[in-house]
Amino acid sequence: MKRIIFLIFRLLYRIPGWLLTIHRYNKNKENISFAQRFYFIQELVRKVNQKSRVQIHCYGKENLPEEQGYLMAPNHQGLFDALILFGTHDKPFKFIVKKELMHVFVLKNVLHMVDALAIDRENIRASVKVIRQASKDMAAGTSYVIFPEGTRCRQQNKMLEFKGGTFKSVMDAKKPIVPVALIDCYKVFDNNSIEKVDAQIHYLPPIYYDEYKDMNSTEVASMVQSRVEKCIQENENKF
Repeated sequence: MKRIIFLIFRLLYRIPGWLLTIHRYNKNKENISFAQRFYFIQELVRKVNQKSRVQIHCYGKENLPEEQGYLMAPNHQGLFDALILFGTHDKPFKFIVKKELMHVFVLKNVLHMVDALAIDRENIRASVKVIRQASKDMAAGTSYVIFPEGTRCRQQNKMLEFKGGTFKSVMDAKKPIVPVALIDCYKVFDNNSIEKVDAQIHYLPPIYYDEYKDMNSTEVASMVQSRVEKCIQENENKF
């Protein structure tokens, strides 16, 4: 909470302009390309990151497939996860988020602006519709981020179990999966401090369709999680 208040004070002169632009973009979405909307949010996030007293250490960007239309699957540590992804992944992507986030003040406007898909875990029919839409988008060249744990893990660099269902969209599209390891991102907002923090993001080598085509979604989830877990174990004491 202290860092959030700290950021609000440091960026107070920018926030009204950002909110007005987000409102204007949402009001005229049909006339503004997704790329233009994405890059506005990305630039906003990068300014926030610069003021946050967080040193971001990014590794493995060379592993990202040249062709768009892949699924990034990071572990989920907290609020900073989305900021570090926006800050380090240069090309546009979309999020699949839990439905509840679409009702959070301000955040709902940002998610709407960047065409996030909301999944209702209690409504199977609606969830299938979202999966099909994401699969169609990935097949057409749009990359996505989904947190396979379904919710944040509050145990520092530990993880909850990755859910197989989160990989059905990319498996249907036969597109690459990029495991992403987030390390110490929880410290940014969970430690109730404005001390400098080192946060890491590792884009791991992609898993292509040929590697997972004979696996079910549960097996794919387990494979992705094991690679993320291995990276965390190897790097969590780096700083």
